[in-house]
Amino acid sequence: MRRTITLWIVIGLVGFCLLPWYMVDSGFWTFTWIFHFAAQENSSGLLQVFLHGRFWLAGPLIALLACAAVLGLVNRPVRAARMIAAISALGLLYTFVQGLIIVRGGPRLFESLLAGTAADAGQLGFGAGAMITLLGLLFVLTTAISAMGKGRGDAFVTGLIGLIISLVGIFVFYPVAHILISAFQSNDGTFSPGLFFPRFFNSDIWGLGCLDLKGSCGPAINSVVLAILTGAGSTLMGLAFALIFTRTDFKAKPLLRVLTIIPIITPPFVIGLALILLFGRTGAATALFADVFGIEKTRWLYGFKGVYLAQLLSFTPIAFLVLIGVVEGVSPSMEEASQTLDANRWQTFRYVSLPLMRPGLANAFLLGFIESLADFGNPLVLGGNFNVLSTEIYFSIVGAVANPARAATLAIVLLTLTLGAFLLQRRWVGSKSYATVTGKADSGRHAALSSGVKAACYMTALPWAAFTAIVYSMIIFGSFVKLWGYNNSFTLDHYIRAFGVKFKNGIHLTGVAWDSYFTTLEIASIAAPLTAFVGLSTAYLLVRQNFRGKNVFEFSTMLSFAIPGTVIGVSYILAFNFPPIELTGTGIILIIVFVFRNMPVGVRGGIAAMSQLDKSLDEASITLGANSFTTARRVIAPLLGPAMMAALTYSFVRAITSVSAVIFLVSAKYNMATAFIVGRVENGDFGLAIAYSAVLIVTMLTVIILLQLIIGKRRLRRSDRVETVVVKT
Repeated sequence: MRRTITLWIVIGLVGFCLLPWYMVDSGFWTFTWIFHFAAQENSSGLLQVFLHGRFWLAGPLIALLACAAVLGLVNRPVRAARMIAAISALGLLYTFVQGLIIVRGGPRLFESLLAGTAADAGQLGFGAGAMITLLGLLFVLTTAISAMGKGRGDAFVTGLIGLIISLVGIFVFYPVAHILISAFQSNDGTFSPGLFFPRFFNSDIWGLGCLDLKGSCGPAINSVVLAILTGAGSTLMGLAFALIFTRTDFKAKPLLRVLTIIPIITPPFVIGLALILLFGRTGAATALFADVFGIEKTRWLYGFKGVYLAQLLSFTPIAFLVLIGVVEGVSPSMEEASQTLDANRWQTFRYVSLPLMRPGLANAFLLGFIESLADFGNPLVLGGNFNVLSTEIYFSIVGAVANPARAATLAIVLLTLTLGAFLLQRRWVGSKSYATVTGKADSGRHAALSSGVKAACYMTALPWAAFTAIVYSMIIFGSFVKLWGYNNSFTLDHYIRAFGVKFKNGIHLTGVAWDSYFTTLEIASIAAPLTAFVGLSTAYLLVRQNFRGKNVFEFSTMLSFAIPGTVIGVSYILAFNFPPIELTGTGIILIIVFVFRNMPVGVRGGIAAMSQLDKSLDEASITLGANSFTTARRVIAPLLGPAMMAALTYSFVRAITSVSAVIFLVSAKYNMATAFIVGRVENGDFGLAIAYSAVLIVTMLTVIILLQLIIGKRRLRRSDRVETVVVKT
């Protein structure tokens, strides 16, 4: 304990004495602050206290020195650990609280006490020095807790738990808490709890004016109706595809697999653009129907119908991915038993197979419901006068008159609907057992579909598959015509404008999209490994360790998946636009939002992969003298290659295609590809937007193929008793 705590005390003191306490305008990694280290904006915490009169920053220094004194003077290890844990915890709490109290404009509390001091000038957000100092205090605390006998006395495990809890608390719970607080504030920022309920239940949000066919409903009602229909439609369509894939001899099954990949790597608003090219006022299908059948050209696509159609195209493949495993998991023995008892194929499907699919159907519906609520791109492109919560939140922030309180209220409404869907889904599935796969062999064959069910599946899924293929082909075709609907002659102008290159006197990137393209690749490449690390570390704790509060810990790590992207974006603006953590306008905030938005996928993938590894591997390593850190690094991590690559692939793709969260967080210096495309769509520059989207799709396909090649070459060996098992993916 003494050696580890001493190490972290030294690290904390280095951060406090040698690194800039506040954020540096020119950037920490430029190291220009070294040449002006005595300047107030570049000084370390030590110089801030003794040179610039910021006495309130001495708290963490006192805490570190007090921990060192206890370590040297108290001989009883357990007593020393308790004292160090209390001191370091107080140091962490004090540092964070003082950052909340004293902001850029000066102190928000204790004004009279701090009057006439340097606090009147305010302070900036935490920088590298503060981060290293707080990290040192955190690991001093967790090491002391392990020395008290908690976490089986394992400093690595308690440190990892403390780190994950701190990260989730700061970057998930802290921003969400700001939404709750902002919804209770008046327009001038004063706390007015009486304003919340009138705002929450306002008719502008929950209005039912559309029932008389003359007015319009509020965005909450529109969002709920759209989400229910999207969830039901995508679930039924996904079930039809899954049944065709698993219960028929359909010849073109590989095409179904292709349709499950394309939507995942497609930017969320590209479907809407493709539909405009087909069914817009000057779309190909609209012109065809007008010429052949004399149907008047209208703008029917813009509104509920267009958004619903786009969401069905976007989320049906995801429902198919969920349901195909569920359909395959139904025990053939139960279906054979049903038919042995003289049930026909329809009765077997209706009373045996379908009820056993209930959890999968509920999950598919829930996923479609939540994705519809959180969808931002399709309503933005096709919504017209059909308002939903995600777009209303956006316009409350970036509209002509910004209204953060309304945005926060709408975000709470959206979060309430999402969590309510979780609870209803759990209640519908209930506590019944749906297990059909046991350790016993099951050599039966799945029951064939009845002729009626088979015909219904074919009539539903195959036309939809053809329609999906046509829509996606428009994405590529639309990027090679000059002006869709008016001048369909072939051109490369859109690609040249976006990604033009000149070779005069060297190579010059002249395209307008290069900057956002490279920024997106850079941010995604940094966020992907961090996402995989945080997700797999969390999975290691959940699978391999037992500690108090484990269920609450697991729920907190999965919470960010239940929070829609627009809510995350608004909460990050409210939380990180002022000290103590001031990240708005930086690339760091984009990396952080991707890490904690996509972390749950890494957690679930890590849990699934780690559950297949026998715990005797850990026990053997520890028996041979290795500690938990060495065991995790040398034994567990090498066996998680496929899970790591899956987490890397997903997080990289999501970082490129995400729009709902980052649309609020991009800046002129750090502009993401999706935000750039949204701007082009709003300006009616569809050709360039589609060309950029096509390049992104090719980029992501290339990365996925490269990662799959790496996974395919991976050979993991592990010894299990006498046999040697080669694990192939």
